[in-house]
Amino acid sequence: MEKKQTPISQKERKKAMTPEARKKRKRKRRIIWGSIIVGLILFRIFLPYIVLKYVNGKLENLEEYYGHVDDIDIHLYRGAYEIKDIRILKKVDKGTLKDTIPFFKSPSIDLSIEWSAVFKGSIVGEIVVEEPVINFVKDKHKGEDVKADTADFAQLVDDLMPVTINRFDIHNGEVHYRDLQARPKLDIAMKNINVTAINLTNVTDSKDILPATLKATAEAYEGKFVLNAKFDGLSKVPTFDMNVELNGLNLVLLNDLLREYGNFDVKKGTFSLYAEAAAKEGKFGGYVKPFLKNLDVVQWNKEEGDFKQILWETVVASGAEILQNQRKEQLATKIKLSGTFDKVHLNKWYAISYVLRNAFFDALRPAVDNSININKLKEAGKKTFLEKLFAGNQAKKEARKEKRAKRKNERKKK
Repeated sequence: MEKKQTPISQKERKKAMTPEARKKRKRKRRIIWGSIIVGLILFRIFLPYIVLKYVNGKLENLEEYYGHVDDIDIHLYRGAYEIKDIRILKKVDKGTLKDTIPFFKSPSIDLSIEWSAVFKGSIVGEIVVEEPVINFVKDKHKGEDVKADTADFAQLVDDLMPVTINRFDIHNGEVHYRDLQARPKLDIAMKNINVTAINLTNVTDSKDILPATLKATAEAYEGKFVLNAKFDGLSKVPTFDMNVELNGLNLVLLNDLLREYGNFDVKKGTFSLYAEAAAKEGKFGGYVKPFLKNLDVVQWNKEEGDFKQILWETVVASGAEILQNQRKEQLATKIKLSGTFDKVHLNKWYAISYVLRNAFFDALRPAVDNSININKLKEAGKKTFLEKLFAGNQAKKEARKEKRAKRKNERKKK
């Protein structure tokens, strides 16, 4: 019988190798490792250009917009890349470009892995946008266009960020509304916008029905804007609880806007707004409380405006004076909102009742009421006289329409 050969170990092979074979082996290893290192260096050098071409390709393929990025920085040590000097412009005339105000621009957008979430077992990303500016230009950015384009931009974010976004930050942003046909041209802006949205994918294990939070602050014409919201970022239907405050906006600084769209201006006055809203299972509820304080509308002045203008300003000023709470010098109302996301219901009679009540009885408290939350989409309370008189009849009409529609459907089935 033949004897089985015992396998030769690696050490024994090395000993059996000639000095020349050893040198060749070492040289081969050096070449392999050198090639890998050179390859990695070249990959690192060319990676920004590869990513830049990819990003610009995605921006160029947007349906209604055209975008361009000047530079890309790669930060491999923290799993991030930075988009520098991005500009997105609205396309006109079936895809051709026109020299216009950019819809969006930012000097820096940082997309990275959120390491705090990695330690909790989830690979998700975060985006930080520095000093973004968004411009809505009248007759160029219509409501229906913005709604349709939202899907475009959502897809763009998915393409640029390879992992699910869990945190989103905006630092020192601006939103402008521009009317280039107005005289003088209008540029109404909200500035110093700071936004932080966290736990968008519910990385933090929580039994809370609203695990994600969003906080936003901004400034507008000496007024302070604050938004606080809790929501479910993974829910297919809107599920949230939010409140909004805008305090002390100086109306005098908005006289160009008031002249253009309201055909009047003011000598003094501040505007404030308080709102709450909540939604779940496709339904929402809430209210909006606008306040005008110390309002002084410009009236009769022979040196400016024609007779129609003077008459209109006099009517506006008189109306404000009649409805104003004389003791506190403020005009306020409370507008209730309720309905579903396919049909919005605004209770106008309730709003009118609150105007009259504020004018002749008591002033509304200028603050959030904390009366709306996700478990309570409607406020409790008796209907006002105007609501009973008008809104009740309207509700009956709507109920009759629903009954008729049901009967028609039943007949069709038969």
